[in-house]
Amino acid sequence: MNAQQLAFVLLAVGLALSLLLGMLLFLEIGRRFGIRQVERHGTDARVGVGVVDGAVYGLLALLIGFSFSGAANRFDSRRAIVAREVNAIGSAWQFLDLLPEEPRVALHDGFRRYLDALIASYANPGSSSSALLEPASVTRAQSDLWARAVAASTAPTGERARILLLPAINDMFSVVEEERLARRIHPPTVIFIMLGITALASALFAGYGVASKSTRNWIYTIGIAATVSMATYVIVELEYPRLGMIRVSDMDRALAELRATMK
Repeated sequence: MNAQQLAFVLLAVGLALSLLLGMLLFLEIGRRFGIRQVERHGTDARVGVGVVDGAVYGLLALLIGFSFSGAANRFDSRRAIVAREVNAIGSAWQFLDLLPEEPRVALHDGFRRYLDALIASYANPGSSSSALLEPASVTRAQSDLWARAVAASTAPTGERARILLLPAINDMFSVVEEERLARRIHPPTVIFIMLGITALASALFAGYGVASKSTRNWIYTIGIAATVSMATYVIVELEYPRLGMIRVSDMDRALAELRATMK
């Protein structure tokens, strides 16, 4: 894990802990406010509490469910894209056999450099902003590979490669670009803001609902705050699978395995 990835993990953990502490604070505020209202108005202070609680809890469940489901789907989609990358690169590599020996050897070398640069960029994505950009090493390797492929395919002996190899390499580049663009697909920031506000509001109403002068239900208090905070942390991790602890590294290993076959 490099410095940028460690910084992202610490940021995600910090956000989760902030939400945890915020919910605990609002639970206590709600509890004290509830005790004060009961002292002033008796049991009438609890009239309608269940209806309001149900509406807020329902909204919180909807936001968490929507965010978690979307993040998990995008995570699976990223893994599927890497699988398509492996297939596209493997297919393009096989089409190199259509070329004579001299240009084939040169393109083999270009493929290896391109795949090495791609694997290195996945292993060290940099900051969350730079991860959205194609690294210069990948861009250079891609340009060099394409130039070599065009030169070999336009030679008198490259007609078959021109028909099959160039489209295969173009498809390979397209899938890699699709993976890069997939890193930009996330819910609007307002969704996460709304999730945080709703979590705090839920904690406030929960504290009001369990208001008691005699005891505090610590299991309930800490449990609800910890559960929501953990769910939020997992959602953030799933949204950025190349920066956090939850990663698509299993599929990235498939690229390394493919590279090992390129002798």
